[in-house]
Amino acid sequence: MTTVTDKTPDRQEPAAPGRIARVLDSDIFHSFWRSKVTVLSAFITLLFIIGAAFAPWLAPHNPFDLATISILDARLPPIGMEYHDPSYLLGTDDQGRDVFSGILYGARISLAVGFLSVFFAAVVGVLLGLIAGYVGGKVDAIIMRIAEVQLTFPAILIALLVDGVARALVGNLDRERYAFWILVFSIALSFWVQFARTVRGSTLVERNREYVQAARLIGIPPFLIMIRHVLPNVIGPVLVIATINLGLAVITEATLSFLGVGIPPTQPSLGTLVRIGNDFLFSGEWWIAMFPGCALAILVLAVNLLGDWLRDALNPKLR
Repeated sequence: MTTVTDKTPDRQEPAAPGRIARVLDSDIFHSFWRSKVTVLSAFITLLFIIGAAFAPWLAPHNPFDLATISILDARLPPIGMEYHDPSYLLGTDDQGRDVFSGILYGARISLAVGFLSVFFAAVVGVLLGLIAGYVGGKVDAIIMRIAEVQLTFPAILIALLVDGVARALVGNLDRERYAFWILVFSIALSFWVQFARTVRGSTLVERNREYVQAARLIGIPPFLIMIRHVLPNVIGPVLVIATINLGLAVITEATLSFLGVGIPPTQPSLGTLVRIGNDFLFSGEWWIAMFPGCALAILVLAVNLLGDWLRDALNPKLR
């Protein structure tokens, strides 16, 4: 007697739609969708990112193309004022460059500095925090003492110190060529401490959990334990710090550029645009500094509100 077995494979749901459904049904998504302020902040942040990424196609003028800039168009007022030019929505600066196009290109540089500096700071801080919390002992003491010493210096002073060292090593002309990366490095050097201290505290708790002890028993190397097992369980606070530090990095870049030690005027960021317009703020051409300043404030506020929501959403005690 033969038996017939059903070899028809079980039907499986498509992976992608299932993941999307789980995301839409999660507590974090519902928390995000219920908060109108958070949705508006995410929308504004996304607009800035899109505008910065596609600035060459969205900007009506290229502020870096000298062939299209005329000094005769300098200090034209924005639309709504007398003697305005319809082709310049927010007016022009003292060089005849379109302020709106300058904001798009300036946001591109400011966001690039912010994202890269936070990324490098997170990589360094997370690695040092994992090592300090997991290894402990003298290694932990050395890393934390270095972090505590750095906390006594404001981020602006550290960035100014790095800029001064760069000027001494490469000179002023080469410094302008590498100004972008010098700025990224100086801001990243200022922000790694917060990541390291937070990850160290979480690692001290996670290293005594059962899953870490089991990984040790089966012979997994310590570095793989930190990366594969400990890191995924401490990544939540890292995302919160990274989001908040993005706004701080943009503000730091704008401050340094305003002081004249950031991005050079040939590659204007939002901070550089504000510094240029500050010379004409009280002479009647208020729009040269006002519009880039407002764009900078709105961007940082939107990012900070997203960071506050993410902190509450990832902490069950604050939901």
